[in-house]
Amino acid sequence: MCTSHIPSIRVAHPTKKLHGSVVLTGSKSESNRALIIRALSRGSVMVSNLSDAEDTSTLSEILNSIENSGEEATINVGPAGTAMRFLTAYLAITPGKYLLTGNERMLQRPIKPLVDALQSAGALITYTDVTGYPPLKISGQQLCPKNAVHIDGSKSSQYISAILMIGPLMTEGLQLIIEQDLTSVPYMEMTLTMMAEAGITFSRKVNEINIPPQKYRPGKLSIEGDWSSASYWYSIVALSEYSEITISGLKKQSRQGDRIIANLMTSLGVETIFEGESVLLQKHPIEKPKELYFDFKDCPDLAQTVLVCAGISGINVKFTGVETLKIKETDRIQALSNELKKLGISINNRGKEYYLDASNLNFPNEIVFDTYDDHRMAMSLAPISLRCKDLSIRHPAVVSKSYPTFWQDLRSVGFDCTEE
Repeated sequence: MCTSHIPSIRVAHPTKKLHGSVVLTGSKSESNRALIIRALSRGSVMVSNLSDAEDTSTLSEILNSIENSGEEATINVGPAGTAMRFLTAYLAITPGKYLLTGNERMLQRPIKPLVDALQSAGALITYTDVTGYPPLKISGQQLCPKNAVHIDGSKSSQYISAILMIGPLMTEGLQLIIEQDLTSVPYMEMTLTMMAEAGITFSRKVNEINIPPQKYRPGKLSIEGDWSSASYWYSIVALSEYSEITISGLKKQSRQGDRIIANLMTSLGVETIFEGESVLLQKHPIEKPKELYFDFKDCPDLAQTVLVCAGISGINVKFTGVETLKIKETDRIQALSNELKKLGISINNRGKEYYLDASNLNFPNEIVFDTYDDHRMAMSLAPISLRCKDLSIRHPAVVSKSYPTFWQDLRSVGFDCTEE
């Protein structure tokens, strides 16, 4: 089903009982890192099971098109935030002249911590409009930092991953010192693990990573199924009356931090049974807790999914670790607050602590959700159709950013997904 020009989609499930299997695309996070590593290795690192997410396709096409023509090349990443950050570092060390830009929202998303760090390593990067934000003019050249490179770790782990991956190709290697409290630690760990699988050696201290100068070695990176995409199935199982859903391509020992969804959702009634490289999700009755607490610092992409599921279950939630969500495709906490108000659920904060209050939860006869050009908004809200009689989601095509077959996969387990 093509949804690219569909203004909205109506979602329902006639029985609320689900049984079936799903094969997920490769991890977007792993795929995007693998593409940069492959490019830095000049193709000697092979990659299998790449994600079919739009973000990954965008990055792949850009990397394949880059040529050192001597003329400035304009590179537009559209809404692909990971591509913007990874390419900022990659282009800084790739001979040529580039103008790196994106869509309107991308030009509002900060990139200064990464640019500052790269400039301190000798990169030639300038802002063409507002300081701290794209578009960027980049003149790629060999980098040779004279001193340790410092970077703020509290804003986005993608800044750190971007500079780590080019570190081995710097003339004298890279001494990276991470300042402030690092957010999304598992994503940095994923980057280092994949670099090691491609032959890169490094040493670590508490807040310091040292990478000697070296080349990526020939090898192969195999991409696992996407745990972030799997999270929506956890929510679907939790909100159903009965479910047995098998998801293929997921490993118990995973590089992905979002594998923690298996632990988080036990409190919402979902049991995970690992069977080789598949998981079986089962709905189990639980005594509803009065309140839950979650810290999303290491897994911010799970916040919308878990909060929606808990709120729709009538459970209040205290939560922290969502500061980075303000600079995603949209301000995700504000967007989620706007939409959950339609169900009587409120989200408030005091400093860095937030509170979701589901005590006034109610289900109107008809509800229409907005997606704010954010794929995770669409997919986190869709499971509510298991509790609402008439639910529609505007601009359903946004799911293509990370999970293009989402609506088709819902239909395969009995959901009615009707174009409107």
